Amino acid sequence: MLKPITLPPVTEIMRAHKVFIGIGSNIGDRLCHLQEAVSRLALLDETSVCAVSSIYMTEPIGDTEQNRFYNGVLLLETSFSPEELRLQCKTIEQELGRPDTYSRWSPRVIDLDILLYDNTGIHSETLSIPHTELHRRKFVLVPLLDIANPVHPVMQQTIQQLLKCCPDRSVLVRIKKSVEIK
Repeated sequence: MLKPITLPPVTEIMRAHKVFIGIGSNIGDRLCHLQEAVSRLALLDETSVCAVSSIYMTEPIGDTEQNRFYNGVLLLETSFSPEELRLQCKTIEQELGRPDTYSRWSPRVIDLDILLYDNTGIHSETLSIPHTELHRRKFVLVPLLDIANPVHPVMQQTIQQLLKCCPDRSVLVRIKKSVEIK
């Protein structure tokens, strides 16, 4: 006679969330910093980097007396909640040399911003999704369109529609170098 086998409880399968993250750097080896950030994001548990846009050289905003930025956007799938992912991004920024506190629009080794998280709108003391400046920044809209054309969950317009009416008149220059998914 066979003995009954007791199976462990079935755990809920973690849902993969689609998240677009803006990446930027204007200090030191900008492309190297972007590559390192993408590589570290790809190493996070239950996270995969699905796509990375072209990299664009862009003009700084605010304090214009600084180096131009290299900017891009990546798409990840992750089981992290928005707040958990924000903390992971902050950790990566600090590990790559970004200080805990900094002036707005100041030069930075790396900047990781959650732009869109599924079709969710979140506004808390520490996090705003969609990113509050998303629709006003060509350095985010143009690379985002390299990957996809999602609908802004609050404005109910596609990224392409937002780009057509974007007030940002800066010129983006696509650079030949790129960032790889490792």
